[in-house]
Amino acid sequence: MSAPDTIYTDQRLAALYDSLNPAGPDTDFYSSLPGRPSRILDLGCGTGLLTARLAEEGHSVTGIDPAAAMLDIARRCLGGDKVRWIEGDIFALEPGNRFDFIFMTGHVFQVFLTEAAVSRVLACSRRHLAVGGRLVFESRNPALRPWKNWTPEISVKTIDHPDLGRVRIWHELVEMRGGQARFRTHSLIEGQGEPFVSESRLAFRERGEIEHLLRAAGFSDMTWLGDWHGGPLEAGSAEIIVKAG
Repeated sequence: MSAPDTIYTDQRLAALYDSLNPAGPDTDFYSSLPGRPSRILDLGCGTGLLTARLAEEGHSVTGIDPAAAMLDIARRCLGGDKVRWIEGDIFALEPGNRFDFIFMTGHVFQVFLTEAAVSRVLACSRRHLAVGGRLVFESRNPALRPWKNWTPEISVKTIDHPDLGRVRIWHELVEMRGGQARFRTHSLIEGQGEPFVSESRLAFRERGEIEHLLRAAGFSDMTWLGDWHGGPLEAGSAEIIVKAG
């Protein structure tokens, strides 16, 4: 797997993540899925907002992320002491580990750029699911062309961070080619002069392609949703959400 982007590995930029991506309807959605105390793997757990919440709710939770700076934040959050944290990827798990749920939130699924990379992750996830277990994740719907909003004029936002002060953040699309968007994130901390710039790349896949990859990895039972309230997946849905077993 490729190394994580600078926005996740630089401690200053990682510290901005929760202010830019607070808990919301997606967090509530994933938290609502386990109907009883469950074994849960949060794959690409980041700063652990959902991970620690699940642990606080009584689940046995493992959080995996390749970015040490993100895990440093995760370990310090409320409930972080109840989580098993692993720096790495899903291939770092012991073969015998089994989970009732494997979650990939925050559009983690889109960081796997090639079909080979996605296939390996999905196949490994399938092996680590317990009988009756579910892999659940979301991906932005390419039909809505969300990358069109990744311009400085549309995407700019300003936050007041408790440690870093006032910070202005914006995105800049570099190119969209072959179903992959390459873009830059600019983070300007007030009084710091030049912004920090991190380049990222995300893959956009339609439902049909995602379903094909899931079936090739051994999944057969799939439920498709289009929003965080359980609505059906439609052409105009912003999210492609799947629960696969």
